[in-house]
Amino acid sequence: MQKQDLGPFERGPKNDAYAQYFVGQSYLNMLTIKGVAIGNVTFEPGCRNNWHIHHKGGQILLVTGGRGYYQEWGKPAQELKAGDVVNIPPEVKHWHGAARDSWFCHLAVEVPAEGASNEWLEPVSDEDYNQLK
Repeated sequence: MQKQDLGPFERGPKNDAYAQYFVGQSYLNMLTIKGVAIGNVTFEPGCRNNWHIHHKGGQILLVTGGRGYYQEWGKPAQELKAGDVVNIPPEVKHWHGAARDSWFCHLAVEVPAEGASNEWLEPVSDEDYNQLK
């Protein structure tokens, strides 16, 4: 998977503001913050975010390119590819990121809610991540 095959939106700069919550390198291009925040998030191969919870609002992922994974706590990981949509309800512990051998890109849509917040938790262990196909 080449970087240019990750969808119609520009990759954006390194995601330094949230680097502490990722294993590997991610990039963030905020497309809008008016009304509904939508960010184009790009993951280098092997990059994934930590387990986290969206309190109150939830999140929607619109996969635009590459191959990656989404996993809820206590459930098996599901493989993601361009065109997939993931609706993440509030209060669900989860992570998402790239496959080891592929770039991965999605639009992250923050569902607006009064008092919404994110709680960042522990990294996905290398042991668990390396068991994914």
